[in-house]
Amino acid sequence: MRQANGLSRHADIAKAFAYGTKRWRAFNRFLYDGQLEPDNLIAERAIRGFTVGRRNWLFSGNFAAAERSAVVLSIIETCKLCGVDAEAYMADVIERIQNDWPASRWDELMPWNWVRRYEMPLPLAA
Repeated sequence: MRQANGLSRHADIAKAFAYGTKRWRAFNRFLYDGQLEPDNLIAERAIRGFTVGRRNWLFSGNFAAAERSAVVLSIIETCKLCGVDAEAYMADVIERIQNDWPASRWDELMPWNWVRRYEMPLPLAA
């Protein structure tokens, strides 16, 4: 750190040193916890398909179409992260909400909670 003391505080390298020293504990946290990653490459790879789509939104036609595209891509990426077949998921969820699915049970339709209809346990006969 003695080298940083001789630099102008407006120099880019001095700003980088200041940034790093203020966050030193957070920067080194992964050294003490083996479950933490030293970078965010896993998250960046997970959203790569989604971010590539951003370029295509310029040609969506209008803002509403671009928003719908973003929603669909978000659902697809969330399904991938949850190990769910996105096409089967969306088809099943659309069918269920068309049949008056109660708003109080929307959490069951989230990709991380979703169970295909034929995998759902049958209700017990009374």
